[in-house]
Amino acid sequence: MRILLARHGETPWNAEGRYQGQEDIPLSPVGEAQAEALGRRLHDTRIDRAVASPLSRARRTAELALGTERAAMLVTDPGLMEIAHGTWEGLLASEIRERDAARLQAWRDTPHDVLMPEGESLQHVFDRAWPAFARACDGLGVDDTLLVVAHDAVNRVLLCHVLGIPFARLWTFRQAPTTLNLLEGADVDHLEVVRLNDCAHHTLLFGEAVHRAL
Repeated sequence: MRILLARHGETPWNAEGRYQGQEDIPLSPVGEAQAEALGRRLHDTRIDRAVASPLSRARRTAELALGTERAAMLVTDPGLMEIAHGTWEGLLASEIRERDAARLQAWRDTPHDVLMPEGESLQHVFDRAWPAFARACDGLGVDDTLLVVAHDAVNRVLLCHVLGIPFARLWTFRQAPTTLNLLEGADVDHLEVVRLNDCAHHTLLFGEAVHRAL
């Protein structure tokens, strides 16, 4: 089976560098264009199943990626929602640094040890996201393709698990807006990463694709 694991497009809060978490922030015009570019890239790609986070930025990205003829196949799973940042949600990194500097630094240095204030840890995210991912994969045939549209932290913990690396190394790869990761394997427990953070549909090879808040 083949799994196209994508991140949602840019939102106004992404552009501003605000921590979104589970706040339901819609795509910006830039994000809509990115998702439309993803749709053009996937236009001729067979997709047999599609699952997204229920947050509107992910759901809308999936709809645009599928196109009008395939959008009806989309279902959502709350297990794919972004990490709950708790009291950080809606704040800029500079604002968090003033209020919670030690935890913000730990989030950069030792993310696996951080529990968000009134929110989640990476382990919490994985414990709900991996079962959701497995449900999405359940019953796929050897030649079937699944599209999953989720979020930065969700994609990272899923990819860390598939790659066999600890969550401590969460920041050693990027997940750009509407990026594509291609996974292939016989089943969900035997996947290989074929493509990682592929955003060629909207960013040049050496283009900037750095997030400012997660």
